[in-house]
Amino acid sequence: MDKGSDIFSGLEELGFKNIKDVNIYEIKETKKNNDNIQKKEIETTDESSYLYDRKVTCPVCSNEFTARTVKTNAYRIKEKKSDFYIEYSLINPYFYDVWLCNVCGYASMKADFLKIKSYEKESIVKKITPNWKGKKYPDIYDINIAIERYKLSLLNLSIINSKSSKKAINCLKLAWLYRELGDENNELLFREQALIGLKDAYLNEGFPIYGMDKFKILYLIGELDRQLGHYEESLRYLGEVITSPGIDRKLKDLAVDQKNLIKETLENMKSTDKSTIKNTSADKVNINEKQGLFSKFFMQK
Repeated sequence: MDKGSDIFSGLEELGFKNIKDVNIYEIKETKKNNDNIQKKEIETTDESSYLYDRKVTCPVCSNEFTARTVKTNAYRIKEKKSDFYIEYSLINPYFYDVWLCNVCGYASMKADFLKIKSYEKESIVKKITPNWKGKKYPDIYDINIAIERYKLSLLNLSIINSKSSKKAINCLKLAWLYRELGDENNELLFREQALIGLKDAYLNEGFPIYGMDKFKILYLIGELDRQLGHYEESLRYLGEVITSPGIDRKLKDLAVDQKNLIKETLENMKSTDKSTIKNTSADKVNINEKQGLFSKFFMQK
């Protein structure tokens, strides 16, 4: 199956059926992915009290629409994960992070929505708008709606060949949402894509990137490498964070923690390998003993 069709699966009903040739980055991927999306219903809470409608003018077609937006006082942090994912207690702001113009099909994360150049607008008009069928979304979004809108955003970013950092953060947020669903295959797919983009952004873009300085990006790359099992690469990036002077203490401690996790993982892998070798050797001894008994039996006979 084509990688592009996996990444943008689920957008067919919105008019995007033939998008197998759309690549996020100019890098060929060979790993396969199961695009089965599990459905997960959000808890029935009155989330509308945490939301308001914000008037937005589409920079592509000048259509004015309302974007569902989370109120500032509704951001209640419950837990922060090692890859910068934040779990919120009242409402999940990630569900409402993508703005979408229902007239022309232009979609982007709200931080980037208005940051579009004239030649990029032309690409949207030529390649997105003719295919866009439009869709009316409910007032309250769930995780499946959020995934669909992030994919629309990613498709737009890919069509206009946007910066790697924008596509990488979009992919990272998709990986987070699929992790919440328990969909490991899609989580892996989008984490890999996020890592590709972040490494390219680190080398070729200026800082800060989405509020992250050079060392936060270095740490995030190292952590994603760790999650993907690229331990040598991860240790290299985390090591640079740990040994660089003037680093924020919390970030350095976090890098040390992840480095120690890798060491523990590698030690456990070695112990498992040794145990396997030992058991294999014991099996060989048992086989030899049995063969000796059989040979004695036949000789006596």
